[in-house]
Amino acid sequence: MAIPFSRIVENLPESTPFVGPETLERQSGKAFLARIGANESAFGLSPLAASAMREAVAESHYYADPESYELRQALAEKHRVNIDEICVDAGIDSLLGLTVRMLLEPNQNVVTSHGAYPTLNYHVAGFGANLVTVPYKNYHEDPDALIKAATDHNAKLVYLSNPDNPMGTWHGAAKITQMISNIPNNCVFALDEAYIEFAEEAIAPPIDTSNPQVIRYRTFSKAYGMAGQRIGYVIAHQDLITGFNKIRNHFGINRVAQQGALASLKDDAFLTTVRTAAIAARERVTQFANTHGLTALPSSTNFVAVDLGSTEVAKQTIAELNQRQIFMRMPGVEPLNRFIRIGLGTDQEHEEFTTAFNSLMNKRKRT
Repeated sequence: MAIPFSRIVENLPESTPFVGPETLERQSGKAFLARIGANESAFGLSPLAASAMREAVAESHYYADPESYELRQALAEKHRVNIDEICVDAGIDSLLGLTVRMLLEPNQNVVTSHGAYPTLNYHVAGFGANLVTVPYKNYHEDPDALIKAATDHNAKLVYLSNPDNPMGTWHGAAKITQMISNIPNNCVFALDEAYIEFAEEAIAPPIDTSNPQVIRYRTFSKAYGMAGQRIGYVIAHQDLITGFNKIRNHFGINRVAQQGALASLKDDAFLTTVRTAAIAARERVTQFANTHGLTALPSSTNFVAVDLGSTEVAKQTIAELNQRQIFMRMPGVEPLNRFIRIGLGTDQEHEEFTTAFNSLMNKRKRT
């Protein structure tokens, strides 16, 4: 018999938002020498977190607290908000899916930037809503254009990441505050701050949970080094958090992740070390790009976007690097896809990358 898919699922194309390095390794039969394409942390995780996670393993026969109470309490203290203004779930990707499900009906509009983080788009399509995109401006997301499009298209949701993925660029707190003040009625602003801990300056506007039109997304996957544990959170008005709690998977967070995240919040020294190391690593990548006459965009993330001059060259370079066991990615749409995205790897990974890249450049010069 024919499977009775919903009309939405029946009409969706088969798609994989991200092809993981493990898939590519299986296809090639070789392990990557440098895994610098998934925006994971090369700086590990807090020793306090590692210790707490090892202890939590022994209790993994128990379910985790479905309310993540201790973690939410610690996050509430950190951000100076009420515990009922925090929701913890399995990373920002899961929280974006909950946001779309919570706020959108089929055929309603969502505004984002053309080429911005694609998981939101995946969820929008999966729930039958419409995606409206605006172009980047000078390789930055364009807050003014996003707000105009949200107004013109009566959007129910508008999305921006700051710092940005996939370009690493950012806007200052004043610009984001202005964007918040201009959100049209009946629209919610999804402000993705996954990389905020990597920013050298204070680019996050003050948190105002009295505003029911803003959801702030944070994660333990990036600077805290817990990507494999899948844990993140949102900060928002209490009524929005109630909405999340109505539909989230209440046992979607594991005990090890909860305890690791809680311990990470107590290790400010480790986070300072990560920030310092990221600044030095970004400068190292930028200097390397400069030696080849290439432009590297200033970045406030754990990767640097480097301009290779054309889409064709960028695609060829990514393919050739993968063949040389260097896992990297690039933006997916024009004009962003003239860039490749160089992750901040370990010293060994950076050496493997630069050796492979130098070899490719020398080969091209000879031909």
